[in-house]
Order: sequence, then structure tokens, then C-alpha cells
Amino acid sequence: MMAVERCRGDLERLGLPHAASLLDSRLDAAAKKELPYADFLADLLRIEVHARDEQGRARRRKLAKLPFDRRLESFDFAFQPSVDKRLIKELGTLSFAADGQNVILLGPPGVGKTHLAVGLCITAIEQGESVLFLRAGQLMEDLRKAQALNRLEQRLRFYLKPKVLVIDEFGVWPYDRLAANALFGLIAARYERGSVILTSNKGFGDWGEVLGDPVVASAILDRLLHHSHVLNIKGESYRLREKKKSGLFPSALVGLSPTSQEVKRS
Repeated sequence: MMAVERCRGDLERLGLPHAASLLDSRLDAAAKKELPYADFLADLLRIEVHARDEQGRARRRKLAKLPFDRRLESFDFAFQPSVDKRLIKELGTLSFAADGQNVILLGPPGVGKTHLAVGLCITAIEQGESVLFLRAGQLMEDLRKAQALNRLEQRLRFYLKPKVLVIDEFGVWPYDRLAANALFGLIAARYERGSVILTSNKGFGDWGEVLGDPVVASAILDRLLHHSHVLNIKGESYRLREKKKSGLFPSALVGLSPTSQEVKRS
């Protein structure tokens, strides 16, 4: 027993608390199965690695600030046939993130843009990548304030850290030029260094109006679209589907897309 206690203490000092806490039970299991020493050690280390992986996922998930838990597997492709299932499967390999490419999801409210963005984030988190999810309004206000206080570089360093940065609901509200210039700084800083997933109900032709400056909008799009995958979702709103079926919502208003142009993957 003294040897077991020494082992437990050494495991704790080495920073292996999960292996230390389960040492007795794994020793008993190894004895009953008559496991070789190497197999017992492999079993004990596997417990620690698994626990650390779980802790890492939980930590990355907390830092990501995801609005909900929706995975790519639960996306209803039958309801949204305009979404290329093969492309989503390809994006799910995270090769876009490895190459610093962007994903732009366009379409009217309720068609699943944020669902896909969150699903890609969860996939990235489970594969060990860092993620940060932000509503566009929240991000733009933070950048605008930072620029006004001459702290933009500091905030840009923060937003450069995650491997995948999600900007959700871009274009819901217009932004002033200060915020537009700050956003350009962020996109330029992440260009070919980190991936951006952006969702918007505005077509690219409307971005100049949204940002209050067509020149800045053009510069942002130039960098966003250079290495990108663009999906234009044209289907109906999930949220309004049931109300439409029950006749509580005028069918003529469901499925209208505010995007100004059809966009293909670039």
C-alpha cells in the first residue's frame, strides 16, 4: 500500500490528478484481468488524456460564447435544398480553417445561417481549435469604441487570437464610418491568418449602404472573398414554417430573400 500511495502522490505532483484519483480502481481491474504492466500503464494514461481532452473542449466551448448547441448533423437539408450538402461536409473537415479561408452565409432570416455557423464552430472546438462567436452589432460597437479611444490595436490583437471568428447577423443594422473602418482593420489583420465565418441577410451589393462607405465595403469584400466559400440560402424560415402551415402567417411573406444577388462559391 505504501508503494500505491507513493505512486498516487507522484501522479498528483506530475499534474495527473485523474489518473491519481482512479489509481486504486484501475489497479484492481488490472489485477482481475491479469493485464501486463504496459497495458495497465496505457489504461491509466488513457484516462488522463481523455479527461484533459474533455476539459479542453469544455474550456474552448465556454470561451467561444456560442448562442446554442446545434451541430451540422442536425441541419435539415431536405427543408433547405439550396444548401450544398457536399460543400457543408467539406467545410466540416475544417480544411478551410487550416488554410485561413472564410465562409460567408447569406440569406433571409430563419434559413439556418447561424445553425451552420455554430455547427462549424462545434466541429472546430471538438478538433482542438479556438473559436469566438459574436453578433455583428456587438463586435462593431466594441471596435468603434476601441478606435475612438485609440485602443484599436489592442482589441484587434484579441480578435486575432481565435482560429475561427464568427460575425453573426451582419447588416441587420447600419453602422457608422468609424465602425466600418475598424471592421476593415480587423478583416485586414485576419486576412490569410485566421478564418472568418460571417452570416448576413444582405447581398454584397448592399454592403456599401450598410457600412456607410462603398470604398470601405469594397476593401472588406476584397479580402473576405479572396479565399472563401459563399453560400446563398434561398429557402423558407424554419421559425415561420409551423405558423405558415397553420395559416397564422401570410405565405406570401415567407421565403422572401433580401439578398440583392445570387452568389456562387468563390
